[in-house]
Amino acid sequence: MAILGLAGLAACSGAPRDITLHDLRTNSGEPEEFSIVPNKPLLEPDSYNALPAPTPGAANRADPTPKADAVALLGGNPAALTPGAGVPSGDVALVQSASRYGRDPGIRAQLAEEDLAFRKRRSRFTWSIVPEDEYYKAYRRQSLDPYLWLQRYRRAGARTPAAPPPGE
Repeated sequence: MAILGLAGLAACSGAPRDITLHDLRTNSGEPEEFSIVPNKPLLEPDSYNALPAPTPGAANRADPTPKADAVALLGGNPAALTPGAGVPSGDVALVQSASRYGRDPGIRAQLAEEDLAFRKRRSRFTWSIVPEDEYYKAYRRQSLDPYLWLQRYRRAGARTPAAPPPGE
């Protein structure tokens, strides 16, 4: 009884807890194959005088940039991944169309705050001996069945793209 009481008190303590709901750890002791990113080859610059001054904490030219590399390989502009001030010129029309009925400039902060409160509530009683991913269980009521909605739109006469069969 004393051990259960201490465990209950420890669970109710103000200690910070992990509220990510994702548990992607593996217990295999092997390296995670998707976290290994090869370094870029070292290249000699054309002119050593043209090199920028070293900046502590700044990125190195040989540091791996997998997202930018993927965007470049697919024909996109890797510079578009770096956040800048304002809306990129290519997205102005899209933002204007999406905000034609008004928009709340603080919506991201509000949604982040509400989602944090939701995750705190959902992660209260998720302790288990065998760790498992609780994310999809927590957000199950907020997800949509894509095949149900595909059928509804098709029955209503809307043109819909082809979709893979369920379970693929």
